[in-house]
Amino acid sequence: MTDTMTTEKLVEKPATIAELRRAITDGALTATELAERYYARIAEHNPLLNVYLSLTKEQALEQAASVDAIAAKGDPLSPLAGIPVGIKDVLVMQGAPSTAGSAILKGYHPPYDATAVTKLKAAGAVLLGKINCDEFAMGSSNENSAYGPVRNPVDTERVPGGSSGGSAAALAANLAVATLGTDTGGSIRQPASFCGVVGVLPTYGRVSRYGLIAFASSLDRVGPFAANVRDAAEILQVIAGPDVNDATSSSRPVEDYAAESEKDVKGLRIGIPEEYFAEGLDAEVRAAVESGIDALRATGCEIKTISLKHTKYAIPVYYLVATAEASANLARFDGVRYGHRSASATNLSSMYRLSREEGFGPEVKRRILLGTYALSAGYYDAYYKKAQQVRRLLADEFLTAFAGVDAIVTPTAPTAAFKLGEKTDDPLAMYLADIYTVTASLAGICGVSVPCGATAEGLPVGMQVLAPHFGESVAFRVAQAVETGLVK
Repeated sequence: MTDTMTTEKLVEKPATIAELRRAITDGALTATELAERYYARIAEHNPLLNVYLSLTKEQALEQAASVDAIAAKGDPLSPLAGIPVGIKDVLVMQGAPSTAGSAILKGYHPPYDATAVTKLKAAGAVLLGKINCDEFAMGSSNENSAYGPVRNPVDTERVPGGSSGGSAAALAANLAVATLGTDTGGSIRQPASFCGVVGVLPTYGRVSRYGLIAFASSLDRVGPFAANVRDAAEILQVIAGPDVNDATSSSRPVEDYAAESEKDVKGLRIGIPEEYFAEGLDAEVRAAVESGIDALRATGCEIKTISLKHTKYAIPVYYLVATAEASANLARFDGVRYGHRSASATNLSSMYRLSREEGFGPEVKRRILLGTYALSAGYYDAYYKKAQQVRRLLADEFLTAFAGVDAIVTPTAPTAAFKLGEKTDDPLAMYLADIYTVTASLAGICGVSVPCGATAEGLPVGMQVLAPHFGESVAFRVAQAVETGLVK
């Protein structure tokens, strides 16, 4: 593990959004000074951590100056005025390169903003730059980026989790006050657990996917990372809501998540699925999650053991559905419509083959092959169709469970952060790192990963709080109770 002095230097909890907004409003701090401080920290720590792929300093300082001008007049500030935020590189942002962590998109500058980015700008956030991630959001360790792995600030010999490992690591190292990530099978919740921060999986359709470079369209979701539950709630409140550019976004009104997160949890029924505490769960992770459950019990929650017996099918179902959709979505990166074009090609056929061979990394190629096989004639019914049928059973099982409980609590991941390179030669072992998160992804429900303790080596452990479709308020309330209860 990294020596104590280095860890203390790297891991630094940021001030809360409320504290920073108050300081800017009162004139104790300007948004420009705040942005400069963050760029200084990034300059100091990014060479080791490899969190940021590109910085948008000129644009960010213009945004900060606008906030300062409003504050100087004494006018009301917008919800995220002056708050430094980092953006995962699978979300497009005008004025910055967007590579999705892939060499095939190196040098691509999108002409528009993703809807989530547009909403952050409208809320006054200062966008610091684009953050490293697994290539096309495919991975559980952030070792699959074409631009090198991200290191976990808690222990730089370990992974930060994936695919939004950069977004989680940025929070843990205080290289942003909040970040955006994306979650397809656990890519927000698992790195949040590994880095000791809060990560949110919104209900499918709660946040627009417009401007998100797609991996698996029926699973991809945009969500926030923050250092505490209330900040995460405030960010989600800004980016949630309907979007005319995304037909899958919901028109359901957005609740006041920040206010809801502060409500009492006494009397809430919390389900503990026995299948998530079985063989394979690390003993220290189990102990930390049980301490979080004890904190909920102490606040007056009713703890009930439940069963989600279809959980054992989740990993194969997820990797059939996700890879099938990935094989279709990534067909557009062929050197003609989008992406790198090989300079070595001698004819049309070799141009397609070499462009994709040179542009895609090994994990992306593996998933395209798996997905293409699952969708091919003769195998569609046996694999893809069957996987979708089992997905329905998994979703129905959650609906049945939520008839008897208000929220479900599980470990976020079976272990704490593992060593860099430890699982790169064993894809199946890597896929199992998502075993507790993929079920919620397949069911379309929402969840929050909140820190609930640490191992003897000081590695963070996360608790996953799951709630029904559009039950974000309940998930935030429970997560807040865990956060508060454990701090006491």
